[in-house]
Amino acid sequence: MSKSTGKAVSAATAAAAAMTTPAQLERLGEHLRKLRLLKSGDRLEALLQHAAAHDLPYAEFLEQVLGEEVAAKTAKNVAMRTAMARFPFVKPLQTFDFDYQPSIDKKQVQQLASCHFIEHGDNVIVLGPPGVGKTHLAVSLGLKAIEAGYRVLFTTAANLIEKLTKAHAEGRLEEKLKLYTAPRLLIVDEIGYLPIDRVGANLFFQLVSRRYERGPMILTSNQSFGAWGDVFGDRVIATAILDRLLHHAVTLNIRGNSYRLKEKLKAGLLRSHDNNPSQPGGEI
Repeated sequence: MSKSTGKAVSAATAAAAAMTTPAQLERLGEHLRKLRLLKSGDRLEALLQHAAAHDLPYAEFLEQVLGEEVAAKTAKNVAMRTAMARFPFVKPLQTFDFDYQPSIDKKQVQQLASCHFIEHGDNVIVLGPPGVGKTHLAVSLGLKAIEAGYRVLFTTAANLIEKLTKAHAEGRLEEKLKLYTAPRLLIVDEIGYLPIDRVGANLFFQLVSRRYERGPMILTSNQSFGAWGDVFGDRVIATAILDRLLHHAVTLNIRGNSYRLKEKLKAGLLRSHDNNPSQPGGEI
């Protein structure tokens, strides 16, 4: 920047400061606080100086102020909804290693990330052995849903069945079912890791029926659909659950190796022929 240009900018900034009196700044700040435009209130003087220095038209200045305010409020709302979702971790989709799991169609997952499946009422079911990234995908899609403005709730199957069973015993089942029906997207992780008794299976069926064609779900499981009869301890109930889940559904089947084993191989703690995707382990 030349000396003459620098002097011009300094003069414009000084002019802006001169044109805006302390009383005006106080009134503007009060208006912004009453409208809860807190970001703009914090940056008011800087915004005025920037507008004067760059000779911004009124409409462009207003667009900048409102744009910053919208961005700040959006970030705050996303952070709040993310905390309310109760994710076990926060991992965005761009951190998923598609090269390590070539059985996953990256384009299909990216299409799901657009969240059209939520509007269409489609469920997403992610199958695969432990450690291949099922939970990572579920959480990543949940984060995309939150960014799109949807309310999301995450739970493991074991925790869900425990809460429903307890509520049923205490006569609060209706209240608890409403809790799991309210979010636009419900994520149920780790179906099949622990056996579910007949009472739990019936309660899960009631929840699936409540959400059927109204509230989509993302479910992850280390068991094929054919084994869900054993998971739920009743083939009739399992068939009824699958009938509703699969009526409108996208299934992702990950056939690959565990990420934890990948890290052990890197560290030299495991030989490559020991990298067996059927080995037990939890989700990442």
